Amino acid sequence: MGISGAMGPWQLLLVGAVMLLGLFGAVLPGVPGPLVVWAAVFWWAMTEQGATAWWLLVGATALLLVNQAVQMLIPVRVRHSTDVRRRALLFAGGTGIAGFFLVPVVGVVPGFLGGLYGWERRRLGSRRAARASVRTVMRAIGWKLLIGLTACLLVTGAWAGLLIWG
Repeated sequence: MGISGAMGPWQLLLVGAVMLLGLFGAVLPGVPGPLVVWAAVFWWAMTEQGATAWWLLVGATALLLVNQAVQMLIPVRVRHSTDVRRRALLFAGGTGIAGFFLVPVVGVVPGFLGGLYGWERRRLGSRRAARASVRTVMRAIGWKLLIGLTACLLVTGAWAGLLIWG
């Protein structure tokens, strides 16, 4: 590992697990995913106490604060009127996370949209209905969730990159 500090491998795994929990929390309305990701970076930085750890904490704090400000500007429509299921959002979030790491950074958007479309296509049966459902979901809450997920993924990716390439 690139950074050798006070954290052992088990603690690093726990920090990674907390970040993963925060990533899935970012796609569920009402769950503070960005706060959980920030708390994991804070825990790691407090234990490592190196210059790179502190700079990552500063960058994560700034990015997640900008994320919160941007999300306040996006109007949210009522979720219940769009018939969105939590499983669909979790599936879309999972495919967005996979897309982020398979096609670095930009893969989160096609991953999220593709996962949501696949879920709705399976649920509704027709392409037209699935496309209309995805459009409705994205207008209601999807963009807000996608922006929050992207911010959390950028922080998590920076942390993982710092650990690997240090």
